[in-house]
Amino acid sequence: MSDTLVIVGGDAAGMSAASKAKREQPEMDVIVFEKGEWVSYAACGMPYYVKGAVEDLDDLVTVTPEQFREEREIDLRTGHEVVGIDPEAETVTVEGRGEQFEQSYDHLLVATGATAIEPPFDGLGLDGVFTIHDMDEADAIEEYVSERSPDSAAIVGGGYVGIEMAEALSERGLDVSLYEMLPHVLQPFGDTVAEAVEEHLREQGVDLHLDTAVSGFEGESSVERVALEDDSRAVDIVIVGVGVAPNTDLAEQAGIEVGETGAIATDEYGRTNYENIYAAGDNAEARNVVTGDPDHVPLALTANRAGRAIGQTVTGDPEPVGETAGTAIVKAFDLGAARTGIVDEQRASEAGFDPVSVSISASTRAHYYPGGEELTVTLLADRDSGTLLGGTVVGREGAKRIDTVAMALTGGLTVSELRDADLAYAPPFSPVWDPILTAAKVLAGKLDA
Repeated sequence: MSDTLVIVGGDAAGMSAASKAKREQPEMDVIVFEKGEWVSYAACGMPYYVKGAVEDLDDLVTVTPEQFREEREIDLRTGHEVVGIDPEAETVTVEGRGEQFEQSYDHLLVATGATAIEPPFDGLGLDGVFTIHDMDEADAIEEYVSERSPDSAAIVGGGYVGIEMAEALSERGLDVSLYEMLPHVLQPFGDTVAEAVEEHLREQGVDLHLDTAVSGFEGESSVERVALEDDSRAVDIVIVGVGVAPNTDLAEQAGIEVGETGAIATDEYGRTNYENIYAAGDNAEARNVVTGDPDHVPLALTANRAGRAIGQTVTGDPEPVGETAGTAIVKAFDLGAARTGIVDEQRASEAGFDPVSVSISASTRAHYYPGGEELTVTLLADRDSGTLLGGTVVGREGAKRIDTVAMALTGGLTVSELRDADLAYAPPFSPVWDPILTAAKVLAGKLDA
């Protein structure tokens, strides 16, 4: 009799695991329970659907439910919610399509993802106030903008979602105000990146309010004003994007341990404190490549990679889920901003390092070749060992150069080793000394001083 893999959640981690397990062991029974109707979709593309750059919401779906069922022979059951896990009996309790039943498993993957944080704002339930973390929300925002033709938008939160939605709604012709309670937007990217992005947002007409806390929203049935501590401002639509929280309630009720980050604790193979129960995706911790400590980085590649590894592990050929550097990139109108590893000195010090950093600006192409743009690169290293700790880049071109830094972190390179890397050169693509190499060269000199 073949093993049964049950998966709770049908997005990145869940469907990657299902596909890999079925590919490696076709005789395995793979059952996926997804409480919604959407599976395997690109959540990162939702702001671009609202913007109009993606024509149809279905374009964001990587593999359809029918393809999973018919081509990959995965027992995918949408509209089914797992409401309980019994680790001792090795069963899950499922509700869906008007029935409740028990499903046994040999291996269980909890891939319940994360939920958009909804602060305790007054008026959060008003018509026209949205979060954006799933496909139905993205569809509702697009429909609201298309049908109501709002003139003004308030974005609450200056993270990825806030920046991307500011661009999306500006593109739709709305006057956009962005409210961030911290001193800077994109706080995990560091001050250098944040200040460059803030300047560009203002150039694009975004009314930026930093160090500004929102207390709620006002209106009769639809939102009419955003309330601040001592003021209020008229608005026609609101997007709340203040972060996400891992969905761990189901796991915790079953006695599955949660780590210090608030996400489910796992080992290098994605196992929880129960040997045959795994967790992956936005609800699970991953090991930080720089510190070696558990971290919670809810990003798409982390989820896909971990799910795929677990899909292989349950077939009897264990594969580690991999470490995370927290590598991320965001488009802010015409500017690209990216980060990886540890990018601020305080966190580096708290992790036991003696941080040294440099910031340089250099052209993305040879100075005589047209089209080059200034790229600002910041690198951070440990003074004692010379080991690279992290970095950021920001500019109109070349933000994907952060991948070079991410690979250096994954390989445990020192700053000198990064400086000596043999990167490609041709005038249309880079100066002889690529901006990443120039930053490493300057930082290596600072470490040697």
